Amino acid sequence: MFDVSRIMKFGIAIVTVTLLSAALPSYADTGSIRLHATKAGFIVGIGGGTGTLTFHGKTYPLSVGGMSVGTIGAASVDVVGRAYNMRRPQDIVGTYTAVGASVAIAGGAASARLQNANGVILEVRGRQVGFEASLNLAGISISMR
Repeated sequence: MFDVSRIMKFGIAIVTVTLLSAALPSYADTGSIRLHATKAGFIVGIGGGTGTLTFHGKTYPLSVGGMSVGTIGAASVDVVGRAYNMRRPQDIVGTYTAVGASVAIAGGAASARLQNANGVILEVRGRQVGFEASLNLAGISISMR
């Protein structure tokens, strides 16, 4: 037979744990990012640039690098956005790939949702200046200077 008081105590314990865990703050935080990159090439494109990460009121200088295949021309891009899922500034470091198929460039506007191995997600938008047949924001690598 079921002991109703034990079942009620167990149910109250489950509800309490669930409510407490939902009330705990997330340790991940959000920073803002600004990047400027230039890329040029024929068949293989090589590019680089600089940027800044603002996280918890401090600004950190960044270096941006990347290489792509299938590029023709030269272009520069300035993007701004948010860096999500950060616990410390060093989490921004890494190589970023597109999350899904969300890299889009149309009419000089560029936007992307990128993620690195640390779980940091960049959502950026900006403008492209110059001519390039395939300016690809995915596959960039970011390091701290």
